[in-house]
Amino acid sequence: MLRALSLSVAQLGDAAILKVLAKSLAVTLAIFVALGAALFALLHRAFADLGATWGDGLAGAMTVVLFVLAAWLLFRVVAIAVIGLFGDAIVAAVEARHYPAAHAAARDVGFARSGRMALGSAARAVAINLAMAPVYLVLLFTAVGPAIAFFLVNALLLGRDLGDMVASRHMDDATMRGWRTATRGWRFALGLAATGLFVVPVLNLLAPILGAAMATHLFHASKRGKTV
Repeated sequence: MLRALSLSVAQLGDAAILKVLAKSLAVTLAIFVALGAALFALLHRAFADLGATWGDGLAGAMTVVLFVLAAWLLFRVVAIAVIGLFGDAIVAAVEARHYPAAHAAARDVGFARSGRMALGSAARAVAINLAMAPVYLVLLFTAVGPAIAFFLVNALLLGRDLGDMVASRHMDDATMRGWRTATRGWRFALGLAATGLFVVPVLNLLAPILGAAMATHLFHASKRGKTV
């Protein structure tokens, strides 16, 4: 895992990866700006009866609070969904440098399949975390219990999402289902590492890129029966 991380960090300066980083950050920012604008419009309408001064002030304050909360809860979901749209370029860049034979044999995922996987990633993350909400609430009395449960659940989800970005270049959907069963161990470890990156300020902006690159190294190492 450390070698996969070090190799991924070393390749951050590649033009193809920097291009994906710029596009993914721009799209992610646009999504959150749209979310903030929608929140303000909704709250502005809700508090319209209070008048311009009080209504706008209260709407603005609540928008900031709710936006910060939404950004904290949803950044991982949105960032991974967005990188899912462009992740094939990251995987291709890593394969071209480190695994040229596999790169030559790979097939481009295509925007339609990437979009379907990105939407599936976001839907799974939201649905499973909502389903786990009662467990998070029950664990509140343990202080750190909800954070640990949230971390583990999202590590499982993230390991699948990142692994699928790479496997989709080399397998069809039916083959990938069996592959997921056989690779649960390293994908969960990858998910733990990537989830850890997401909780570090500033570094969380690079977490989707590093996660996709690390997944590429781990995928090809597992195909060769090695560890990285």
